Amino acid sequence: MKLERGLVQVYTGDGKGKTTAAFGQALRALGHGLRVFVVQYLKGEWDIGERTALKCFGDSAGLRYFGSEYRTPKGGGPELKDVPWWLRPVSEEDTQVGQAAFACSREVVMSGEWDVVVLDEVHSAVAMGLVPVEDLLALMRDKPEHVELVTTGQRAHEKVIEAADLVTEMRLVKHPFQQNIMAREGIEY
Repeated sequence: MKLERGLVQVYTGDGKGKTTAAFGQALRALGHGLRVFVVQYLKGEWDIGERTALKCFGDSAGLRYFGSEYRTPKGGGPELKDVPWWLRPVSEEDTQVGQAAFACSREVVMSGEWDVVVLDEVHSAVAMGLVPVEDLLALMRDKPEHVELVTTGQRAHEKVIEAADLVTEMRLVKHPFQQNIMAREGIEY
Protein backbone atom coordinates (compact mmCIF):
# COMPACT_ATOMS: atom_id res chain seq x y z
CA MET A 1 0.00 0.00 0.00
CA LYS A 2 1.17 3.53 -0.79
CA LEU A 3 -0.46 6.77 0.18
CA GLU A 4 -1.82 8.65 -2.78
CA ARG A 5 -1.17 11.95 -1.05
CA GLY A 6 0.92 12.50 2.04
CA LEU A 7 0.22 15.47 4.27
CA VAL A 8 2.20 17.40 6.87
CA GLN A 9 1.11 17.01 10.48
CA VAL A 10 2.26 19.19 13.39
CA TYR A 11 1.91 18.27 17.07
CA THR A 12 3.06 21.17 19.23
CA GLY A 13 2.34 23.01 22.48
CA ASP A 14 3.51 22.90 26.08
CA GLY A 15 1.36 19.91 27.04
CA LYS A 16 2.31 16.25 27.24
CA GLY A 17 1.44 13.93 24.36
CA LYS A 18 3.14 15.20 21.20
CA THR A 19 5.50 12.25 20.80
CA THR A 20 2.78 9.90 21.97
CA ALA A 21 0.43 11.17 19.25
CA ALA A 22 3.13 10.81 16.59
CA PHE A 23 3.95 7.26 17.65
CA GLY A 24 0.23 6.46 17.69
CA GLN A 25 0.09 7.62 14.07
CA ALA A 26 3.16 5.49 13.29
CA LEU A 27 1.57 2.42 14.91
CA ARG A 28 -1.64 2.92 12.92
CA ALA A 29 0.34 3.24 9.68
CA LEU A 30 2.39 0.12 10.44
CA GLY A 31 -0.83 -1.75 11.16
CA HIS A 32 -1.95 -1.01 7.60
CA GLY A 33 1.31 -2.14 6.02
CA LEU A 34 2.89 1.29 5.55
CA ARG A 35 6.62 1.77 6.13
CA VAL A 36 7.53 4.19 8.92
CA PHE A 37 10.79 5.93 9.79
CA VAL A 38 11.32 8.01 12.95
CA VAL A 39 14.07 10.60 13.46
CA GLN A 40 14.32 11.75 17.07
CA TYR A 41 15.97 15.08 17.84
CA LEU A 42 17.48 16.00 21.22
CA LYS A 43 16.79 12.67 22.91
CA GLY A 44 20.12 10.86 22.53
CA GLU A 45 21.23 7.64 24.19
CA TRP A 46 18.53 6.79 26.67
CA ASP A 47 16.10 3.96 27.00
CA ILE A 48 12.86 5.13 25.38
CA GLY A 49 10.08 2.54 25.16
CA GLU A 50 8.97 3.58 21.67
CA ARG A 51 12.37 2.60 20.30
CA THR A 52 12.04 -0.91 21.65
CA ALA A 53 8.50 -1.20 20.27
CA LEU A 54 9.57 -0.15 16.75
CA LYS A 55 12.05 -3.05 16.60
CA CYS A 56 9.06 -5.44 16.60
CA PHE A 57 8.17 -4.27 13.09
CA GLY A 58 11.44 -5.35 11.46
CA ASP A 59 12.22 -3.73 8.11
CA SER A 60 8.86 -1.92 8.05
CA ALA A 61 10.13 0.54 10.68
CA GLY A 62 13.33 2.54 10.88
CA LEU A 63 14.76 4.79 13.57
CA ARG A 64 17.65 7.19 14.09
CA TYR A 65 18.05 9.26 17.20
CA PHE A 66 20.30 12.21 17.90
CA GLY A 67 21.21 13.97 21.13
CA SER A 68 23.90 14.42 23.70
CA GLU A 69 24.29 12.86 27.13
CA TYR A 70 23.65 16.39 28.42
CA ARG A 71 20.00 16.06 27.30
CA THR A 72 19.31 12.70 28.95
CA PRO A 73 17.22 12.68 32.15
CA LYS A 74 20.33 11.88 34.21
CA GLY A 75 22.90 13.80 32.16
CA GLY A 76 24.39 17.24 32.68
CA GLY A 77 25.59 16.90 36.25
CA PRO A 78 23.90 17.41 39.62
CA GLU A 79 23.12 21.09 38.98
CA LEU A 80 20.74 20.03 36.17
CA LYS A 81 19.23 16.88 37.70
CA ASP A 82 15.87 18.62 38.32
CA VAL A 83 15.85 20.55 35.03
CA PRO A 84 13.84 18.82 32.27
CA TRP A 85 15.99 18.05 29.21
CA TRP A 86 14.04 20.45 26.99
CA LEU A 87 14.68 23.42 29.31
CA ARG A 88 18.45 23.03 29.49
CA PRO A 89 20.66 25.64 27.76
CA VAL A 90 21.90 24.84 24.26
CA SER A 91 25.36 23.30 24.12
CA GLU A 92 27.82 23.37 21.22
CA GLU A 93 27.28 19.63 20.87
CA ASP A 94 23.51 20.20 20.60
CA THR A 95 24.09 22.47 17.60
CA GLN A 96 26.25 19.90 15.80
CA VAL A 97 23.89 17.06 16.60
CA GLY A 98 20.85 19.11 15.51
CA GLN A 99 22.42 19.72 12.12
CA ALA A 100 23.24 16.01 11.74
CA ALA A 101 19.66 15.09 12.68
CA PHE A 102 18.26 17.41 10.04
CA ALA A 103 20.62 16.04 7.37
CA CYS A 104 19.39 12.54 8.25
CA SER A 105 15.76 13.74 8.16
CA ARG A 106 16.18 15.24 4.72
CA GLU A 107 17.84 12.09 3.39
CA VAL A 108 15.09 9.82 4.78
CA VAL A 109 12.20 11.97 3.57
CA MET A 110 13.61 12.65 0.11
CA SER A 111 14.50 8.98 -0.45
CA GLY A 112 10.80 8.25 -0.92
CA GLU A 113 11.36 4.78 0.57
CA TRP A 114 9.20 5.50 3.62
CA ASP A 115 5.46 6.18 3.65
CA VAL A 116 5.36 7.97 7.01
CA VAL A 117 8.29 9.90 8.46
CA VAL A 118 8.14 11.20 12.03
CA LEU A 119 10.46 14.06 12.98
CA ASP A 120 10.17 13.92 16.77
CA GLU A 121 11.13 17.17 18.55
CA VAL A 122 12.06 18.94 15.32
CA HIS A 123 10.06 22.02 16.39
CA SER A 124 12.03 22.20 19.63
CA ALA A 125 15.24 21.99 17.59
CA VAL A 126 14.03 24.86 15.37
CA ALA A 127 12.98 26.96 18.40
CA MET A 128 16.41 26.38 19.99
CA GLY A 129 18.16 27.57 16.81
CA LEU A 130 19.60 24.14 15.94
CA VAL A 131 17.71 23.87 12.65
CA PRO A 132 16.80 26.89 10.49
CA VAL A 133 13.03 27.18 10.03
CA GLU A 134 13.63 27.77 6.30
CA ASP A 135 15.21 24.31 6.04
CA LEU A 136 12.19 22.65 7.65
CA LEU A 137 9.80 24.61 5.42
CA ALA A 138 11.75 23.55 2.32
CA LEU A 139 11.56 19.90 3.41
CA MET A 140 7.80 20.21 3.94
CA ARG A 141 7.40 21.75 0.50
CA ASP A 142 9.79 19.46 -1.41
CA LYS A 143 8.93 16.07 0.13
CA PRO A 144 7.73 13.35 -2.24
CA GLU A 145 3.96 13.52 -2.78
CA HIS A 146 3.20 10.16 -1.12
CA VAL A 147 5.19 10.81 2.11
CA GLU A 148 3.22 11.69 5.23
CA LEU A 149 5.41 13.94 7.37
CA VAL A 150 4.58 13.97 11.09
CA THR A 151 6.40 16.57 13.20
CA THR A 152 6.48 17.20 16.94
CA GLY A 153 7.96 19.59 19.46
CA GLN A 154 7.25 22.65 21.54
CA ARG A 155 6.92 26.10 19.98
CA ALA A 156 6.31 25.20 16.34
CA HIS A 157 7.19 28.21 14.21
CA GLU A 158 4.30 30.31 12.92
CA LYS A 159 5.38 29.74 9.30
CA VAL A 160 5.38 25.97 9.83
CA ILE A 161 1.90 26.09 11.34
CA GLU A 162 0.69 28.08 8.35
CA ALA A 163 2.24 25.66 5.82
CA ALA A 164 1.10 22.40 7.51
CA ASP A 165 -2.06 20.48 6.66
CA LEU A 166 -2.93 19.42 10.23
CA VAL A 167 -1.91 21.20 13.42
CA THR A 168 -2.74 20.03 16.94
CA GLU A 169 -1.66 21.99 19.99
CA MET A 170 -1.28 20.12 23.27
CA ARG A 171 -2.07 22.56 26.09
CA LEU A 172 -0.65 22.07 29.57
CA VAL A 173 -3.39 22.08 32.18
CA LYS A 174 -1.72 20.00 34.88
CA HIS A 175 1.49 17.94 34.85
CA PRO A 176 3.27 15.66 37.36
CA PHE A 177 6.41 17.84 37.08
CA GLN A 178 4.45 20.53 38.94
CA GLN A 179 4.34 18.09 41.89
CA ASN A 180 8.05 17.21 41.54
CA ILE A 181 7.23 13.84 39.98
CA MET A 182 9.94 13.16 37.40
CA ALA A 183 9.50 11.25 34.14
CA ARG A 184 8.64 7.58 34.69
CA GLU A 185 9.94 4.72 32.58
CA GLY A 186 7.14 3.11 30.59
CA ILE A 187 4.84 6.13 31.00
CA GLU A 188 6.69 9.30 29.94
CA TYR A 189 9.48 7.57 28.03
